[in-house]
This record gives sequence, C-alpha cells and structure tokens, in this order.
Amino acid sequence: MIEIKNLHKSFGSNEILKGIDLIVEKGETIVIIGPSGSGKTTLLRCMNLLETPNDGIVQIGSMRLDFSNNIKPTKNDVVSLRKHTGMVFQGFHLFPHKTVIENIMEGQITVLKRNKDEARKKGMVLLDKVGLAHKSDSYPFELSGGQQQRVAIARAMAMDPDVLLFDEPTSALDPELAAEVLKVMKDLSHEGMTMVVVTHKMSFARDAANKVIFVDNGLILEEGTPDYIFKETTNERIKQFLNMIDD
Repeated sequence: MIEIKNLHKSFGSNEILKGIDLIVEKGETIVIIGPSGSGKTTLLRCMNLLETPNDGIVQIGSMRLDFSNNIKPTKNDVVSLRKHTGMVFQGFHLFPHKTVIENIMEGQITVLKRNKDEARKKGMVLLDKVGLAHKSDSYPFELSGGQQQRVAIARAMAMDPDVLLFDEPTSALDPELAAEVLKVMKDLSHEGMTMVVVTHKMSFARDAANKVIFVDNGLILEEGTPDYIFKETTNERIKQFLNMIDD
C-alpha cells in the first residue's frame, strides 16, 4: 500500500528527515508519535507532496515517485499521487460560504467529475457515518470544532482515497470535542481503513494502532505494536517521552 525508502527532507541547511524507511500495509492504522520538531508532520506532508522530498522514494498504491538527487515531481505526478490520499489537518479548512454538504460535494464534482446528485448521495452517506447527517445544510460557523473536524474527515473520505493521513486532528479541540473525533477515527480503523496518524493522543495509539512509530530527530527510533512500544520497549528516550506525555 505505502512504501517509503530513504526519505530525506531539508529546509535550507536544516535537515528534518534523515533517511526514513516505512511500510504501511492495506488496512493498517499506523500512529506516528514523538516530540515536537522531530519530523512527524514533515513525513506526513511528504506522503501527500505538500512538501517535496530531497531524496528517497514514495510509493502509494501503484504510484511510485523517485526523488533521488532532488528530482522534482511534475504537476501530473502530484495530482496522481494525491488521488490516492485524503488529508485531515489540525485546522478544518472548510469553505465558510458553503454548507456542510456542499463542502463534501465540492471535491467530488471538481476533481472526480461526479454529478451533483451522485456527490450529494455519497456525501450524505458519509455524514451519517460521522454522525452529522442532521447538519448537512448548516454552515461551518454553526458547528462546534469537533463537528467541523468530523465534516473534514467525511470530506476526505468522499474522494475514495486509498489512505487517510491525519495531522494532529484533535490538537485544536478541547477533550470532549476531541473524543468525538477520535471515536470516528477508531471506527474507521476497526473497519479496515488504511490510516497514518500523527498524534499526541496516546490512548488512540493504544486502542486503534496496528503499529506505532516513534520518530525523533528526523529518524525512526523504534516501531512496533502498541503493547511493545508502551509496555516492553527498553529504549530510554521513548520511555522518557511516554512518561512526560502519556494521557
């Protein structure tokens, strides 16, 4: 499903990713944890080409891109790769002047070329899935932060991605609203949606992850099952981090 080989990314002289290797199998939920500034979000953004790697290989499904020697992807490459992914950000990025259902229909119509009836039907199914069918005609300002993020998840799913990428999806929410979003994500995980999640919510990593990746200083320090990372690791850096952040 996803294969990353020797991925490097620098901003100027600051090397953020220093040779990442990662495999994500179809149906897996991979949770990436680690301290702020370790490269977690940069890794996620490289998977969606919101950042262009300086070196390495990114393959999602049948789409394989080689960035050796700073090779730049073409516009068609970027569009083709992004058709395989759906991205959910910290901010919700909903169109404020469009209703909830219109937000979910927009990409389907403009990118996937679905007709309006088909896009609306798909959107309503997904809104029901995230518990917000009754808010279809509301505007974003009429929703709580948790509801807006659930709409953002439905919007990403409407594009039929092979994998959903989540960048700290609950960081802007209070605990009660975050719980709403995490429940939707856990349900998707248990249904076999392929997901890569950057989060500080250790409870989500324990409950939903097939594999937990610990990133520090631009490298994968260790990876394993939640039980291994949270209970069995002998790595002192990981133990220190978990003792400080565990929720």
